[in-house]
Amino acid sequence: MSQNTFDLIGVGSPIMDLLAHVDDAFLSAHVAGAKGGMVLVDDADIAALVQKVSGNIALQTGGSAANAILGAAHLGLRTSFLGKIGGDHTGQQYYDDFVSAGCDGSRFKRANLPNGRCFSLVTPDGQRTLRTHLGAAMTLAPEEVTKADFLGARHAHIEGYLMFNPALANQVVKTARDAGCTLSIDLASFEVVNAARDWIFAQLREGVDIVFANEDEAGALFQRRDAFENFARELAAFGGVAAVKLGKDGAWVARGKELHRIKPVHAERVVDTTGAGDSWAAGFLYGHLRGANLATAGAMGSILGAETVQHLGAAIPDAHWPRMRAEVEKTMAR
Repeated sequence: MSQNTFDLIGVGSPIMDLLAHVDDAFLSAHVAGAKGGMVLVDDADIAALVQKVSGNIALQTGGSAANAILGAAHLGLRTSFLGKIGGDHTGQQYYDDFVSAGCDGSRFKRANLPNGRCFSLVTPDGQRTLRTHLGAAMTLAPEEVTKADFLGARHAHIEGYLMFNPALANQVVKTARDAGCTLSIDLASFEVVNAARDWIFAQLREGVDIVFANEDEAGALFQRRDAFENFARELAAFGGVAAVKLGKDGAWVARGKELHRIKPVHAERVVDTTGAGDSWAAGFLYGHLRGANLATAGAMGSILGAETVQHLGAAIPDAHWPRMRAEVEKTMAR
């Protein structure tokens, strides 16, 4: 590991999150589509929703892969990120927040466009419904991604939202593999899976070291209902590690003939589920890249996921990270 400049590089859309509490009636009246999903919209659509929301709207660094990378950095991994930020104040704030968390910022691309943003509408049950405008992030072109972006990185973690741009997703996974990175893909949402099933299966057959999916994404991928441990086994049959996340019910993790039921960590309260799966991936990747066994790495994921749902947004507040690091290290030592 000492030969690598970075333990982990994330690839995805650098999105600034807007977060607001709404009730189910608000969703029914103003938001088309399924509760709990992610839909790409225009910036004007987000602006219109902002005008309709009563109450405070919080601003926070976000993006699926970025959430995982920031979490892993807080735990102590050496991290970097590949994505395109905007040339506006929001883009600069995103960069500054990322670097201040201890992440390398040298592999960001820049565009003279507004930074991407995502409006996370959080209902009283803690569920989040996402409406996203990718902004500058959407303009990352395949030809901008080169082997140099991945050199020195041990592992590349790729968010599933890239699959909305198949040419870009193909270039990212090919280039990461060519640079010698091991690879993980988070399937991101059931909408992503519905749009990209063929691409996902093609990548699994070629070889993905770790695949992360929640129960909805696994069901959409295999187009059936089943016991979640069966989904984990079936994903692992492609040759890598499979992690099927079940939210408050924990997870199933499989590799080869191994199958582990990962117990959940109890959250005293659920404020917002935004980013909980990303934090789970951060904990798991931290453990996995430090040589932990699957059950231990999964337990680390559960620690971070349970903490995340107790705060608004995807980020665990700075004041809580010393306790998180202590809990994770205690788990590592068992």
